[in-house]
Amino acid sequence: MAEGFLKSFDKNLEVYSAGTKPAEKVNPFAVKAMKEVGIDISNGKAENVDKYLSQSFDYVITVCDSAKEACPVFIGKVKHRLHIGFDDPAEAIGTEEEVMPVYRRVRDEIKMEFKKFLKQIDN
Repeated sequence: MAEGFLKSFDKNLEVYSAGTKPAEKVNPFAVKAMKEVGIDISNGKAENVDKYLSQSFDYVITVCDSAKEACPVFIGKVKHRLHIGFDDPAEAIGTEEEVMPVYRRVRDEIKMEFKKFLKQIDN
């Protein structure tokens, strides 16, 4: 969801998204939550963070609380490392009516925090 928002905020940003244990496809609840705000992430691909370890980045941002501890050290050049933590909505259980509010809450938190992040780096 963070990748989707960042790309929607600025088409010129080069954004990569990866996880320590990526799923085979984007979570359908995440797709639905983002579609509700006009962003289509259905064609997103879950990548393993190992794919990017030797690359250079301006920012490496971890977003899920468990990822902060599980994220490997990047061996490429990284100018800024940040952690902007959110609950992992994939851990929500129950019916769609019970799970979707969790995805919506986390989606809205991601949008707010990444808008703040972009304002800070633009100053």
